[in-house]
Amino acid sequence: MLETHLRQDRQTVKLGLIKVTNDLFPGETFETVCSIQEGIFCQLASSALSEREVRQIDLKLREWIQADSPIYLIEDKDGYYHYKLDNIIIKSVHPANARSSMVDLFRIIPFSSGYVVDFLKDKSELSSPFTMPQRLGATYAKSERWLTNINIELVSDANRYITAGRHLELINIAEALQEKEIADIADMVLRERRAVRVILIAGPSSSGKTTFAHRLSTQLRVNGLTPVPIALDDYFLNRDQTPIDKEGNYDFDTLEALDLKLLEKQIEQLIKGATVETPIFDFASGMRSQKTRSLKLGSSEILVIEGIHALNPALIANLTKSVFFKIYVSALFGLNIDYMNRVPTTEVRLIRRIVRDEQFRALSPEKTLSQWPSVRRGEDKHIFKYQEECDVMFNSSLLYEMNALRTFAESALKMIQPGSTHYATQLRLMRLLSFFEPIDLSQVPFNSILREFIGGNIFPSSKHEVNIELSRKMTVENCSCPINNK
Repeated sequence: MLETHLRQDRQTVKLGLIKVTNDLFPGETFETVCSIQEGIFCQLASSALSEREVRQIDLKLREWIQADSPIYLIEDKDGYYHYKLDNIIIKSVHPANARSSMVDLFRIIPFSSGYVVDFLKDKSELSSPFTMPQRLGATYAKSERWLTNINIELVSDANRYITAGRHLELINIAEALQEKEIADIADMVLRERRAVRVILIAGPSSSGKTTFAHRLSTQLRVNGLTPVPIALDDYFLNRDQTPIDKEGNYDFDTLEALDLKLLEKQIEQLIKGATVETPIFDFASGMRSQKTRSLKLGSSEILVIEGIHALNPALIANLTKSVFFKIYVSALFGLNIDYMNRVPTTEVRLIRRIVRDEQFRALSPEKTLSQWPSVRRGEDKHIFKYQEECDVMFNSSLLYEMNALRTFAESALKMIQPGSTHYATQLRLMRLLSFFEPIDLSQVPFNSILREFIGGNIFPSSKHEVNIELSRKMTVENCSCPINNK
């Protein structure tokens, strides 16, 4: 899948929106706020748009597209592509096309104080209803209000803290927000304690789910609850029962790779107070170990289950919903470079993963980038479609994280040389990182989500992605599967 911000046809639409906003509302500033599904949420920086005004923008944009006007690239300077459209200069972090007619199919939908530009696969989607992800939208709005309250909205605002020697203040603000959010979630669980016996945590790669789970567990203990973790990885089927994907490889990411019947049975037994022997999976052999872990859930204990399928209703389908508290964790919203150029959250997660893989998993940036398309397809298939199933969303983005990641990421990315198939990606990520002032890392708390990627974390690291990588490696080296031995 090609990310929204990398499609030049979609960047061209954004340039057109900036132009028509300038034409229709002189003195106002166009703002791209965040991604919403396949589209982006846009608004004016200081004024709300009415539905009539959104229709005007739509009409003028389509007139500009129909005119097939030229888009002139003036220069590539200071991290921006400088484009000239008629009499205005627009700076874009990502490249666009040379003609206004070269755009993706889209529709514009009024929403909140602005509108969503919804990009479509084909014309059949034009008549399909657009369902706004309510929890995601509310989380974005909450984050935006908080940034406005503390008067830090753009990358340049954070950079000023750093250049003024106030980096510790910036770190403290960001970490305090997350600790408050985690404590609030623990309080929500406590309020539902009579019904809730299982906490389910899911989110895409490099979202900081492991550190979040540990910090939530600490807050639960403050509230008098004892978290008991269960690893979904231990419920993998033996290798000879693992489903096969279209390429003839073992599909470890599909829900059917898990022993769902055993998982549901044991959770039901635990909720009822029984003692169960939970499995232990040996990833080196691809078999369930003969050893088990004896588990019994006490009156003050609560199960904590983290995994990519944790929000999928089919994971534990036959138990009443009231026993579950579902949490979606992702790097959902951060600082934008400027009002017109956002920092895509997928880029942030990719940079997190590159840094972590290079430091702690002996994976080169080339290997991480080669895996990334598969990771993104898996997220789209198994995670994002269920995000609205959650009871609460946790935004793991930190105000200062790209400043902190810059030195690590640049060092890793420099390993990718010209001629590599990933060199264009290296240049793109280096361009993005150039907007962030490096920060002193010595003041980053050791329980910070960021420590999961830069090191020094006081919590044990997640074994899920390491386990899956080991499974794939062992499959290639030792597999007796007839499909893979054609």
